[in-house]
Amino acid sequence: MTIQGSCHCGTTKFECDAPPETVTRCTCSFCSKRGVLWAYYAPEQFRVIGPEQDATYRWQTKTVAHHYCATCGCGTFSLSPDWSTGQADFTKLKVGVSAHLFDDFDLRAVPVVVVDGKNEW
Repeated sequence: MTIQGSCHCGTTKFECDAPPETVTRCTCSFCSKRGVLWAYYAPEQFRVIGPEQDATYRWQTKTVAHHYCATCGCGTFSLSPDWSTGQADFTKLKVGVSAHLFDDFDLRAVPVVVVDGKNEW
């Protein structure tokens, strides 16, 4: 079942192949200030489908590309390497979608996984 979402102004629209089974709340300074809940997908499971006014922010190590709408400023998705081994693996990219932007989706029904980015990174 495909799920769609968009930024606040509707300029950046996207779709994912399925609703998230879990979402992740990261406590790092960037994620906590944004209040984001990430739904993770493989790049082939995510598509930008609408006209896009996209801008990108890269912080510190520059390994994660945080995309946002240049019109309304909503953080839409991030592209990052896989960190499951403790090292950045750029051969296994993942897309983190801001789950608050999904249309017609009850986010309250999805379990939240907490990652302690504040203390671990």
